[in-house]
Amino acid sequence: MSQARAKRVADQIQRDLAVLLQREMKDPRLGIVTVSGVEVTSDLQNAKVFVTFLGKDEEQEIKQALEVLTGAAGFLRSQLAKSIRMRSVPSLRFLFDKSIVEGQKMTSLIDKAISEDESKKS
Repeated sequence: MSQARAKRVADQIQRDLAVLLQREMKDPRLGIVTVSGVEVTSDLQNAKVFVTFLGKDEEQEIKQALEVLTGAAGFLRSQLAKSIRMRSVPSLRFLFDKSIVEGQKMTSLIDKAISEDESKKS
């Protein structure tokens, strides 16, 4: 299986899942979910789905939201099967994407360092 095909499948899963999560998932524990990326194995059997949650900063809230998604993985996979023309849709594994949170922390540290540096110049 080519990497290019795995990439195309991952992109399609990302687009379709984003719509499904918005329209079909009504669980209040989820809040607003963003699918930030999908990685599909070269054999197209497994997919890692990277997600972020708007307004959920605490580890317990994130863990609970991931459990909701994991519980709904079968349903989401069956819905994907209706829109993606494949013999079998990859199994879905949801993971929290820490990069956005880490990016915000780095930006905050940089801003703090700049303001401290400017206050020393004054």
